[in-house]
Parts: sequence; structure tokens; C-alpha cells
Amino acid sequence: MGYFSYLYYYDWSYLIFMLPLIIFTLVIQGIMNSTFRKYSAIRNSRGITGAQAAERVLMQNGVTGVRIEQVQGSFTDHFDPRTNVIRLSEPVYNSNSIAAVGVACHEAGHAVQHAQGYLPNKIRSVILPAANIGSKLSWIFIIAGLITSALQPLLYVGIILFSAAVLFTLATLPVEFNASSRALKCIKETAMLSESEYTGAKRTLQAAAMTYVASAATAVAQLLRLILIAGRRND
Repeated sequence: MGYFSYLYYYDWSYLIFMLPLIIFTLVIQGIMNSTFRKYSAIRNSRGITGAQAAERVLMQNGVTGVRIEQVQGSFTDHFDPRTNVIRLSEPVYNSNSIAAVGVACHEAGHAVQHAQGYLPNKIRSVILPAANIGSKLSWIFIIAGLITSALQPLLYVGIILFSAAVLFTLATLPVEFNASSRALKCIKETAMLSESEYTGAKRTLQAAAMTYVASAATAVAQLLRLILIAGRRND
């Protein structure tokens, strides 16, 4: 129990590395929710639904063979490259709000990336298997390595595994930013939204992008903290 107390309560590195980022993440999450609610309540003047907006992005980029389906829940929008399906949440699929258009076009941007072989997307896909293993197993090794010095080598194994998950989080950033860039470019080029509505869609996507920044920053800080703890254990 002593090591757990040291790791989570009495370790000064937690206050330096993690607490500010936890607060930052909560603030960013609040901004994203507020921005999405605001622009979800405003209908776009063209009456375009999220599903229609996603279809327009695909057509604009000459991408075919991608299905667009509705999925339950909120903030569950995603593109599945395994099945070539864009899944839009209930508040997005049939909604003609400004936020719905922005989110749907973003997910369609991921489908375009996949179809065009966008390099950062390929890199992220290569990292994904190791990241999945790292996210599932890293803390088992880390905690085991902290329990007793006899198992300390397991701590380093855990840190290496956790590093794979952190690397995936960092690799996600350019992919997400590029998908939003593609979405906004298509919205503007096709006059899908008016100028003021375009600004609302842009703010929605910028707020969503910041959640990925917060996640990446938190992951990096946690990794640095673990490396620092491992270094002090050696002293």
C-alpha cells in the first residue's frame, strides 16, 4: 500500500505533471460541450442534414463505396476504416444544425484520408496494435514493478508499453486536425453553409480538436512522470 500512496498521493510529481492537465482537460471538455450545444441549437440556412453533408464531402473528393449510418448515443461519431462506414450519432445524422454539418464533414474527412492513403493516417494504423496492447497491459506491469524492488524490471516493461499508447495519441493529432481542415475546406468550396454558419462549424471543430490536444498532453505528462519515478527508484 505504501507504493500506491507514494504514487498517487504523496508524490510531488503528481501535482506538477498531472493536476494542471486534469483541470485543463475539464475546462476543454466544458468548452466543447458548450460550443456543441450552442451550434446544435442553430439550424443551417440550407437545411442540410449531417448525413447529407457527409455525402457531399465524399462526392467533392470523388470517394465512393462509403456507407453513412446512424449510431446511438452522443459524441459517438466516427469513421470505421475496416468496414468503410461513417457512423453519425443521433444528434448529427438527421439534424440540420450547424454543429451537425461540421461534425459530419469531419468524419467524412477521415473517410477521404483513408481513400487517399493519407500518410499520417497510415502511420497511426501501424502503431494501433502496439497501442492497444500498451493501453491494456501497461499498468499491470507498472503497478507490479512498484510493489517491490524485486519486480522493478516490470516497471520498465510497463513504461515501454505505455509509451506505445502515448505515441498513438500523438500520432492522432495530425490526423484529426487534417480531417477538420478537409471538412472546412469542402464546406467553404461548396457553399454548404453561409459565412457566419461556417464560423460556427469551425468553432465546433476547433473545440473538439482541443480535446485531442488535452488528451495527448495528459498522456505525455503521465509518461514523463513514470520515467521520473522509475529514475528515482534507481537512486
